[in-house]
Amino acid sequence: MSDPPPRRFVIVGAGASGTLAAAHLLRGAPPGVAVSLIEKRAQVGRGLAYATRNPRHLLNVRAANMSAFADDPGHFLRWLAVERPAMGGGGGSGFRFVPRGLYGRYLESLLLSHRADPHALTIIHDAARALSVSADGVEAALAAGEPVRADVAILACGHESIVEDGPLYVGPWADPVGGDAPLDATLLILGSGLTMVDVVVALRERGHRGRIVALSRRGLLPRAHRDVEPWAIDARTAPLDRDPATICRWLRGLVREREADGGDWRSVIDGLRPHTQTIWRRMKPAARRRFLEHGRPWWDVHRHRLAPEVAARLNALVESGAVEVVAGKVVDVAATRLGARVAIRRRRGRDVETLEVARIISCKGVTSNPQKNSNPLIASLFDRGLARPDPLGLGIDVDARCAIIDSDGRPSARLFAVGPMSQAAFWEIIAVPDIRLQAAELARWLRGAGTGETEGSADD
Repeated sequence: MSDPPPRRFVIVGAGASGTLAAAHLLRGAPPGVAVSLIEKRAQVGRGLAYATRNPRHLLNVRAANMSAFADDPGHFLRWLAVERPAMGGGGGSGFRFVPRGLYGRYLESLLLSHRADPHALTIIHDAARALSVSADGVEAALAAGEPVRADVAILACGHESIVEDGPLYVGPWADPVGGDAPLDATLLILGSGLTMVDVVVALRERGHRGRIVALSRRGLLPRAHRDVEPWAIDARTAPLDRDPATICRWLRGLVREREADGGDWRSVIDGLRPHTQTIWRRMKPAARRRFLEHGRPWWDVHRHRLAPEVAARLNALVESGAVEVVAGKVVDVAATRLGARVAIRRRRGRDVETLEVARIISCKGVTSNPQKNSNPLIASLFDRGLARPDPLGLGIDVDARCAIIDSDGRPSARLFAVGPMSQAAFWEIIAVPDIRLQAAELARWLRGAGTGETEGSADD
């Protein structure tokens, strides 16, 4: 006789991943299912992505595709129609790109709807320091409060921002943005991706009129969204199990074919999205490593795009010279009385040029590398042998069910990970449209875990 399915869940982290996991576990759950959500921040549903209060920091996914529930695609738009009538409802609102802070409120609302039943959802504002596993379940040790016991623990710690050490560097979320640099000073931004764009927008709103230099290895900027329909790609005829170079050539051929018919490359990239996890899981480790080194930057700027209005604003700043994008690397940094003297070597160049800047803003993005994670919970899992890092440093090693794999290679029956921390297994698992599917599948499987019911593997 099999054990009953788990009924008590503890989720560590209440950003987008943890909130979506909780929402799917509680959605239509039978009586007696209880979720304890541990979050050290004062607000839930925000995390790193949706904590911004700047209304010009917009979602990078159209509103029509940001429902928490894939089987109810209009859920977010209906909420938006009530909260912000000018943004929600008909009239093509699905292609709107709404403020990220507003979307954080939507995620929070998913939890608040369950607060009426204190037995279903408990939100604990504390930090989880360690997890232990026994035959009876799991226990989360907290920094300040009493331990939390459950049948299953789900790790949803999300991203950590990549920052540089030292007084010459300013984080992208400093208040005020850019630190205390004069408004007419030259600033150097490390990175040219989405975080850099957020910082540039905030700097200009603050009134910064000095030169801004964005430096990255390749000098690539995120592309803009357009209102296009995904091009249907038949997995039976696609080389999904081939090496990255073959897949890239095939993809470029599809783009040329689409553009020859008057279409847009974006429809091809969007059409590939349902297949990206399959491609990743079939890739050999060496091929994954080559993709991360050579292909990832190009994929990221085409896959993770900007809202059209944000892209237009950035392009105008670049064309005017207010923002200069440089492909290259930092050779040396020396402190000066007013800031720093930075030696830069441009890509494919030999000469070193010097840049006098007031501040260096580190916008290298985020990392899910568990070995660079400052969270003591992650270190505790490794120390106890309850988890192991992925060899490529993408996240915690998990299987197709999101079960955390221990140091001996065994998947846990009680410890799971969702969202960016599971990126090693799924790759495309950092955006809400992907995380919501993962959360829904894990919730369905956990409800049947004690009865032998299954929902099919992530490879299916």
